Amino acid sequence: MDIYVYYSIRTDDAALARQRVDSLQQRLNAGYDIRSQLRRRPEEKNGLQTWMEIYLAVPTGFEDVIERAAAEEGVTAMAQGHRHVEQFVEVTVCA
Repeated sequence: MDIYVYYSIRTDDAALARQRVDSLQQRLNAGYDIRSQLRRRPEEKNGLQTWMEIYLAVPTGFEDVIERAAAEEGVTAMAQGHRHVEQFVEVTVCA
């Protein structure tokens, strides 16, 4: 399963938020042997950027681990509004 977490960050807070997300993802990558990525939409709107954390091939229930770690690293506090969590699984084709 892959997990995608998207939320808004104030453009003025982007540098500090990047440091916090980097720390969060390095911690989870090392502690759980997963891979993660960070993306953002290219455009800004009303002084906000939309960011997307991506966690690949994680175990079931890992969203709780992400949210707990995000709060500990101060990422949750920087989000403007709710952090939206989406889960996706690989599509298999029947032969």
